[in-house]
Amino acid sequence: MILVDWEIADHIKRGFIGVDPYDPALVQPNSLDIRLGNHFVWYDACDDVIDPYKKETIFSHTNERKGSYFDIMPGQFVLAETLETITLPDNVVSSIEGKSSVARLGIELHQTGGWIDAGFSGTITLEMCNVNCRPVRVYAGMPIGQLVFYVTKRCLCPYDKKPDAKYQNQKNATISRYDKNTLNNIE
Repeated sequence: MILVDWEIADHIKRGFIGVDPYDPALVQPNSLDIRLGNHFVWYDACDDVIDPYKKETIFSHTNERKGSYFDIMPGQFVLAETLETITLPDNVVSSIEGKSSVARLGIELHQTGGWIDAGFSGTITLEMCNVNCRPVRVYAGMPIGQLVFYVTKRCLCPYDKKPDAKYQNQKNATISRYDKNTLNNIE
């Protein structure tokens, strides 16, 4: 079941869903608008291969900065954070979707990581890309996306109870932690 506006507001008010900072004006009919934070991470262009099992390659040739805005160049991929910290209980999951007004500028909000598991807590790392032929400026604090909340049965092992939960309590734009996975069945 997807939560609607009054249910979203009620779940937040009663503390079932944590949103910090929370602005009731961001509640939409079937979602909650989320705002862009001020931390950005991006890769410099180079020919070095990123090996997901080797941390040093994941972190090489990266830059980061905090700022009130960021100009995303055509074709550029940048990680950004949400302003809001989200905390989900063991029976609510969420998906992140882009706002159509931002998408119409050519900004994709997430590549494939648009699912937030029950039990997750932290800021959400956005996987943004500019598919426009012109640079697009995004501002910290602007509504950038929306969270859709789904009520499920209580899960047996929510994200915050998983021993391999690599992104629990993340703050800032968080680069891939794929290197923490074990290398099984790869020859």
